[in-house]
Amino acid sequence: MVLKAFFPTCCASADSGLLVGRWVPEQSSAVVLAVVHFPFIPVQVKELLAQVQQASQVGVAVLGTWCHRRQEPEESLGHFLEGLGTLFSHEPWLQLCRERGSKSWNCKATRRQGPAPLAPACEDQVMLIFYDQRKVLLSRLHPPAALPERQAGDATASAGGLAAVFDTVARSEVLFQSDRFDEGPVRLTHWQSEGVEASILVELAKRAAGPVCLLLACLLSLVSAASACRVFRPWPLSFIWSKLSTCEQLRHRLDQLTLVVSTHRAEGPAQLMRKANTLVSVLLDMALGLLLLSWLHRKDRFAHLAEALVPVADRVAEELQHLLQWLMGAPAGLKMNRALDQVLGRFFLYHIHLWISYIHLMSPFIEHILWHLGLSACLGLTVALSILSDIISLLTFHIYCFYVYGARLYCLKIHGLSSLWRLFRGKKWNVLRQRVDSCSYDLDQLFIGTLLFTILIFLLPTTALYYLVFTLLRLLVVTVQGLVHLLVDLINSLPLYSLGLRLCRPYRLAAGVKFRVLEHEAGRPLRLLMQINPLPFSHVVRTYRLPSCGCHPKHSWGSLCRKLFFGELIYPWRQRGDKQD
Repeated sequence: MVLKAFFPTCCASADSGLLVGRWVPEQSSAVVLAVVHFPFIPVQVKELLAQVQQASQVGVAVLGTWCHRRQEPEESLGHFLEGLGTLFSHEPWLQLCRERGSKSWNCKATRRQGPAPLAPACEDQVMLIFYDQRKVLLSRLHPPAALPERQAGDATASAGGLAAVFDTVARSEVLFQSDRFDEGPVRLTHWQSEGVEASILVELAKRAAGPVCLLLACLLSLVSAASACRVFRPWPLSFIWSKLSTCEQLRHRLDQLTLVVSTHRAEGPAQLMRKANTLVSVLLDMALGLLLLSWLHRKDRFAHLAEALVPVADRVAEELQHLLQWLMGAPAGLKMNRALDQVLGRFFLYHIHLWISYIHLMSPFIEHILWHLGLSACLGLTVALSILSDIISLLTFHIYCFYVYGARLYCLKIHGLSSLWRLFRGKKWNVLRQRVDSCSYDLDQLFIGTLLFTILIFLLPTTALYYLVFTLLRLLVVTVQGLVHLLVDLINSLPLYSLGLRLCRPYRLAAGVKFRVLEHEAGRPLRLLMQINPLPFSHVVRTYRLPSCGCHPKHSWGSLCRKLFFGELIYPWRQRGDKQD
């Protein structure tokens, strides 16, 4: 039988002693956690193991002996190590030995064939696997395996594959908190054998984090209660606030800050990673916002923006007037309905005149409005981008009105033509059963239907042309806003802390392990080195991606083309009852 012994590389040069770790019978493997050095009292070693089991809920035991022959071989030490098997009974009993002055290792695993202490022993073949204890302790295996419940007496608990090794080392962290500088009855060697270092500033920050987070949590709860007050939520205001990107982003930022300053302890590594990613995302967002604010205040750029806004609005209105005049003539040589063309053109020209008058009326206050809106950049770059999206919506409100008028008129004609087409075929739409049924019509109904169908079919090209032009303009505005929202969602949802860990400490996010052969000679145990495979960047983003605002629709191309063909309105926000393909 081949047994796998996972041995920490930090213990390869340790003095002789006892091997402390956990035995996983389902995997036929032993996970060595530390080496207990001489001199020691067996009772004190058992008490230490009992304390570790109670604190970590891991079945830690003495697995065998470790002999490091550095200079001259000690015959008495070898006999003494063999006799320790009677004090610390464990099956199998490992005996690891490193030869003096060479890199050769001897590994044995003995089992008693009977209950009697003098029963003959049989030996198993041992495969020695070295692992970096520090990296395994700090890493997290992906995807996380379904590990058993952490209960007392976990020595017989099983875990799938290498997850048992990672879980054993991670849950035995309490064992690594003691090092050789501690004045304890038992001296150990593990990855922290050089001492536990701690910074005074870090300790002070940890102690001050609790009261600061509690104070911020109280302030955020007051802000949440004030925003939920009925005084600020009458019907018109609640409807407008639900459609503004700025309000959605502020609500999302409030949820982020509530999660970061929460005084509740993280339930697991996933929630802890989410908190860290959220904190880094908020800090980076606010830093970028402050940089943008400083750039806008430098050289009085608010005044330059205000001065350029009115000429740009006049230029856009002038181009729209030229476009409408072109549509009122013979666009691209098309034969249009003269009366309907003139009515629609004058109607839209009047709206442009009203919009330009409104812009010139607001021109003296534009600089002050931009200056106060620019101060919101201190809340983050995403808030500034959301305000930019809302400003684009306000400045293109006349284009939105043109699109709504054209879409409603086109949709009315499409539905009218489809109903009259069913009339010619002797069909009608059954509203109760939501299906098309047969129906018999008299002569008058057919005559009126034919007359209306002829009128609508001849007026459809004029209406469709106006609808097509204004839909393209509306799609251009929605595309610009979509790019802004995409940038906002990217900043909100990008797991920057996880990506930083993957870049600087790739072993923290493990996707598995690989083994490298160190020694494979006849008569010698097979020695392997376990190395951690880091998680790919794409998997890091997919696993730790943060939730975004989630207020924007996600239409498929089929759903978008269907809405455009039938004249249904396309909004940059999610509507109640929207069906996603």
